[in-house]
Amino acid sequence: MSNPKRRARDREALPLTRIRGIARLWDGRRVHHDVSLLLQGSRIVEIGADDDTDGGDDAVETVEADGLIAMPGLVDCHTHTTFAGTRVGDFVRRVSLTGATDTYTSILEVGGGIHTTVHATRMATVDELTVLTTARLDDMLARGVTTVEIKSGYGLDLKTERRMLEAARASAGPVEVLTTFLAHVFPRGRDQGADRAAYFQELLTVNLPSLAPLVTAVDVYCDTGAFSLAETDAILTRAKALGLDIHVHAEQVAHTGAAALAARHGALSADHLERIDANGIAAMAAAGTVAVLLPGAMLYLRDTPPPVAALRTAGVPMAVATDFNPGSSPVTNLWTAATLACLTMGLTAEEALTGITRNAALALGRRDLGWLGPGSAADIALFFPPPGEPPNVEVLLQYLGGRPAEQVWKGGVRVI
Repeated sequence: MSNPKRRARDREALPLTRIRGIARLWDGRRVHHDVSLLLQGSRIVEIGADDDTDGGDDAVETVEADGLIAMPGLVDCHTHTTFAGTRVGDFVRRVSLTGATDTYTSILEVGGGIHTTVHATRMATVDELTVLTTARLDDMLARGVTTVEIKSGYGLDLKTERRMLEAARASAGPVEVLTTFLAHVFPRGRDQGADRAAYFQELLTVNLPSLAPLVTAVDVYCDTGAFSLAETDAILTRAKALGLDIHVHAEQVAHTGAAALAARHGALSADHLERIDANGIAAMAAAGTVAVLLPGAMLYLRDTPPPVAALRTAGVPMAVATDFNPGSSPVTNLWTAATLACLTMGLTAEEALTGITRNAALALGRRDLGWLGPGSAADIALFFPPPGEPPNVEVLLQYLGGRPAEQVWKGGVRVI
């Protein structure tokens, strides 16, 4: 058995770093003024007054952050970052004068949309997918994102889904990657009758158990043109039996009852929720299931917002994510998503900040991330305010796209 005294000595031996001169610090709940952060190893030891001394301890390294705004490392809790190919044709079609009636679902039904990306992703090697994913993660890191969830779902066969997940895991570096198996849609030509039933059984009995070692969670797209409520129930049951966390794409295109089902299964999150009803909201509130709001998809699909006021009143925790994908939300900037959540969905500034930090971490089951304080992960993002602006945390929301990060720390190591 491990020795508690030895563990304490090991912690004491870890190097100490103080980041000084922070003008404003958002700790995941509130703002602190003129503070410093003390780091030991991969953890935060304290938030102190900026004039704190280090007790004459020469072992403490000091890093200056004069006038910077400090945040917990941002958490993007819903993305489809690993893919190949382009969906620019779908975009042009939707915004053309003759394509005004084209919808996400109608394009999917004729073999476009997700199926376009599936074809390109099946053609890509692990190395090619890794290069693409790494470049996208670098863009996210530059805006202060230190943890990203990446879903599979653009393979729709075991071989390609495995390549996607291997590429996502290989892309982890300064950015921590959490991988999720996504039951996305049925392969083209296998969505009816006996072919549908056969594919569904493959998913349950072969794909899920084979890919379980590569993921921490399973997600299901339950909607028109995707998986039914009964199929979603079976997938969630199988995922839980494999010891995996669960999420659901719920109530986006049509109301299906998926949010309430997700809550009954103890899902970490139900995502999208444009068409959630009162029963779904009540179920999520009772279960503590996080509502992940995806304003990029809502905007690109010209959709109506989810009932944020009702979610707020019920006490459902709300997270915000990019839903980065090549079709319905080609948005890599989490700050953009946070600002859009305020402007198009009605979140307050505080809710948006919590949504990309603490609540986003809760949506991934990570209580060590998304906040700063004694015992938290030393994941930190520091920003200068825009020229001429005060160092208020909210100014990063006011300017669409936020600001490039001046410093980023992951696990106590400075990576920018």
